[in-house]
Amino acid sequence: MREVLIITEPSVVKILSEPTRFSILKLLRQRPMSVNELSDALGKDRTTIYRHIKVLEKAGLVEEVDEVGNEKIYSRTARMFLVKVSPDESIEEFRQSYLQIEAERLVQVLEKSGFEIRDRERFKSLAKEILDEIEIRSQPVIKRISEADVELTEVELFHLLNMLVFLQSCELCEKAKEAKALLRF
Repeated sequence: MREVLIITEPSVVKILSEPTRFSILKLLRQRPMSVNELSDALGKDRTTIYRHIKVLEKAGLVEEVDEVGNEKIYSRTARMFLVKVSPDESIEEFRQSYLQIEAERLVQVLEKSGFEIRDRERFKSLAKEILDEIEIRSQPVIKRISEADVELTEVELFHLLNMLVFLQSCELCEKAKEAKALLRF
């Protein structure tokens, strides 16, 4: 399994953005699973899950990694998928809903870590705006890296993303001040 897969094809993003397929990939992030396990976890019939797995497999997002009895076990092809594509209406809708999920997750992590958030909804909205801005401004760098076909580890990607945020930090100062005011350390 690769650490990071950079997705640049709009057709693959559309495959990824289908809710059941996205849920399958989220489950496979925990561990490899069979169609039966995925079917039970998602409350959908096996044939539906199998059909989605085949689409994800053809797109290079999942792969068969084992066979137990007559059941095939599937895994993600990468621990992390980084999406970088040109704007498209259907992709933008997926991207915005994904950013909303990530902003909520960020708020939950901070709350579970004992941080007090003075205005939860405003902080979540601001986090989404910041993530969106950073992502958009980072696209030229991500595009060059994907075109160079550089293999990144999760740690290298983390450092790259930190560097991209740092490079944009002056442009995000006002939002950073507002976010800091909403968060009690």
